[in-house]
Amino acid sequence: MLFGHNSNVTVGANTFHVQTEDRGIVSAIIDTTVYSRGRVLHRRTKSYSDLLPLNADKEQALKLRLDDQHRTVMEEIRSGVLQLAVPQPPVAPPAPSAPPPPLKAAPTATSSVKPIIMELMNARTWLSAGRATLQVAIRHKEGGSGIAGVRITARIEGAAERTEFSAETRASGQALIEFSMPRLTGNDPALVIEANFSGAREQLRFQLRSKPKVPAAS
Repeated sequence: MLFGHNSNVTVGANTFHVQTEDRGIVSAIIDTTVYSRGRVLHRRTKSYSDLLPLNADKEQALKLRLDDQHRTVMEEIRSGVLQLAVPQPPVAPPAPSAPPPPLKAAPTATSSVKPIIMELMNARTWLSAGRATLQVAIRHKEGGSGIAGVRITARIEGAAERTEFSAETRASGQALIEFSMPRLTGNDPALVIEANFSGAREQLRFQLRSKPKVPAAS
C-alpha cells in the first residue's frame, strides 16, 4: 500500500511545495522533497525496512511515520529551523534607450510542443473496496509510442481533505498510482488525473457517484 502527501507552505513572499511519498517495499523508503520555483531545495529520506514484511498493523504504523515526516518538514520550514536557499527570479534586462529599427516580419515558426494522449487503462475497474488503483498510460499523439519520465498527478475533488498522489511513467509510458479513497464531502466529487510533458498538458476528469462503481467521463 502506497501513501503520499503534497502540501504548500508559504513563508513571507516564498511558497514551498512539500511532497512526501512511500517509495514502495522494494526500496522501503519514505521520501520527502521540498521544491520552490521548479528546483529541489531539500530532500529527506527515512527507511522503514524494520516494518517489513507489511501487515495491516504495520501499514498503519508506516502511514503514521509518513504523516509525521511530512508534518515535521512543514513545521521546520514555518519555524525557520530548516533554512532553504530560495532561487531568485531572473533579472529583467534593462529597457533600451531608444526603440530598435523596425524589422521585417519573420515566418511563424511551427510549435515544438508535441501533443500527448493520456489514458486510464482500467477505467472500469480502478476502484475496489475503497482502494484506488490507477493504471495510466502516456503516449505521443503522433506514432502512439509510450513516453517515459512523465509526472502524473491524481486527486479527488470534493474530498474532505485535499491530497494529491503522483507517479512517473516507466519506459513503457505507463505508471501506477495507488491510494485509499478519501471521504467525499462535495456535491460533485470527481477523480482528476493530470500530466505535463514538454509544454503539452493533458487532463482526465471522471465524475463520481456517492457510492462509485464505474466513473463516467465528463
